[in-house]
Amino acid sequence: MEADRLNTPTTFEMPLEVFGHELQFAQDPNSKHHGTTVWDASLVFAKFLERNCRKGRFSPAKLKGKRVIELGAGCGVSGFGMALLGCNVTVTDQEEVLPLLQRNVDRNTSRVMQKNPESFGSIKVSVLQWGDESHIKDVDPPFDYIIGTDVVYAEHLLEPLLQTILALSGPRTTIVLGYEIRSTSVHEKMLQMWKKHFDVKTVSKSKMDETFQHPSIQLFIMGLKHSAESTENSGQAAAEKVDVETGVKDKTTEENIVAEGSGLVEENTEDHSNSIPPNANLSEWEARRYGSMAARILRDVKIS
Repeated sequence: MEADRLNTPTTFEMPLEVFGHELQFAQDPNSKHHGTTVWDASLVFAKFLERNCRKGRFSPAKLKGKRVIELGAGCGVSGFGMALLGCNVTVTDQEEVLPLLQRNVDRNTSRVMQKNPESFGSIKVSVLQWGDESHIKDVDPPFDYIIGTDVVYAEHLLEPLLQTILALSGPRTTIVLGYEIRSTSVHEKMLQMWKKHFDVKTVSKSKMDETFQHPSIQLFIMGLKHSAESTENSGQAAAEKVDVETGVKDKTTEENIVAEGSGLVEENTEDHSNSIPPNANLSEWEARRYGSMAARILRDVKIS
């Protein structure tokens, strides 16, 4: 299934205020490549970092100097968020996406360096086709963090994504992936694959930004399983929500997570006729979400 575009053809600039910086991300929604559009999960991820940077694992004190790689970076929003916390980030994508990605890295690095260069790490652009051994070798794994947002949208991408993550990982690598559920079948297949190799935890809504969140957008924090752990046990374990500051687990089962996030998936049967309040004064984020909803509804409308 082709992912829905959230931006109109005239949306070429995406402003984002994060960590006190006014950033600007160029887009090209008409390029026919998904990587040249800012997707909502990347905004949720960046604002999640902002929300949780005061203490814990996502604080600058913990992240400064850490090596980070972003897969399917697209316009570079998520990777730039990690660089603002002091990480040395490599943002990667397919060859045809790199010119736009480099443009966003250059313009926003210049903005940050003029205002507050002390807290900024570094960010560079590299090509990485999933599964390409030469590309993987060139970025010099392993990394402390592997991140990605909205890289899961088709079943045929799951295996190359998994193999690339494993090739880039070391024993202590933390993987943070965020995406919008568009198909329950892909979602379930993805979780099955991930749990064979990783401890999978789902970030609770209480740890996300109050505005930049949505039931269908989830963030997962994962680490490689110890070799002594059995695959059988991993298959039985439910995905747990985790407090990113304290490590206290919220015993929400995987079934509950899927249910609360399945309002905008392929099998969607929910009535949205009254979803948008009349004369509503919508924020930019709310407008994006209603636009996403409308795109899914219109996708199935056939004009004769």
